[in-house]
Amino acid sequence: MMRKCTYLILCLLLLCACGEDYAYRIEGELSGLEEQTLYAVFEREDYRRVDTVVCEKPGQFEIQLQEEGYHHVTLYFEDRSYWITLFLEPGKRVRLSGDAHAPLLMQVKGGKINERLYAFRKDNEELLKEYTTLWNDLKAKAGDTRKETDMTGRLTELHMLLGEKATLYVQEHRDDPASVVLIETYFSDPDDTRKMDELLALLDPQLKTFYLTKELEQYSQRAKRTALDAEAPDFSLRTIQGKYVSLNNYKEKNLLLVFTGAWCTTCQMSELGLERVVRKYPEEQLEVLLVSMDEHPDEIRESFANASYPWNIAVDSAGQVARIIDLYNVRALPRCFLIDEERKILMKTESAVEVRQTLENLFETSE
Repeated sequence: MMRKCTYLILCLLLLCACGEDYAYRIEGELSGLEEQTLYAVFEREDYRRVDTVVCEKPGQFEIQLQEEGYHHVTLYFEDRSYWITLFLEPGKRVRLSGDAHAPLLMQVKGGKINERLYAFRKDNEELLKEYTTLWNDLKAKAGDTRKETDMTGRLTELHMLLGEKATLYVQEHRDDPASVVLIETYFSDPDDTRKMDELLALLDPQLKTFYLTKELEQYSQRAKRTALDAEAPDFSLRTIQGKYVSLNNYKEKNLLLVFTGAWCTTCQMSELGLERVVRKYPEEQLEVLLVSMDEHPDEIRESFANASYPWNIAVDSAGQVARIIDLYNVRALPRCFLIDEERKILMKTESAVEVRQTLENLFETSE
């Protein structure tokens, strides 16, 4: 009798295993989700897969992927205005729930890294609640410049406080892959990698083979490559007008290199105010090259058809923009680089205000 029971149990287990013909499965139940289409970006070394996901019921979705080898997936929702990254383990189901407008406060179950990161966020819930509220208020743009400045300052303070909590976690969990994620989240500053380098050096040697550790070490090297006063990396791009450009095309003049994307609301020309900037200075002194993450030249060409300024624009057809984004270590949009006549990097920033101020200082000094 015992043998028959054991046999039946084994058969049931095998049937269950056969029924789960997926490598990764993500289930989500989000409240407050207005746009019912999400985008799932699965990533592994040198490869990215983008899937469009439509909720079966309001806020509810399920993603199954049979193909193995992916490290993490980033889910974008509300027209890419919000996102969360989940770490993948083959055969592990990940469950996501919470407010779509508060990814930092979402509950995540499934996978060791996900659950440890969720525990870290739970321990620092009050700081993250305030951070989320301020971030959403800032996105709403009430139009009060002073208030926006105050909110930005407080966000910076909260990021520093959370960074201190992350530092303590890393020091106490040197063999935990979640520590590497926290280093990336709070210390992957493209302008200063000293803190990141310091914390990476604390990690258990076994984590040196973790894919994200290797990525951060490479990131640090790229960041140093695009440090201020460093020689700008050369590139070759084809614009939507069919012209090939490289740094040699901008000899004896300054180049404002702007990384952007059509979906990025803060990247729009009206937000950056670039047209006013470029019209202020003659072409012999300053040129602008827009590098867009978009893949369709025709759509970009059409959107700029009525522009009053002849923009030079390169898009990501044939992966050309992906290469230069890696070369310039771009991790967020917009990202602007000012390169002088001697190919030295004078400025790198996400701030349109800093772009204008830097150009004013540069040209006023040279006059």
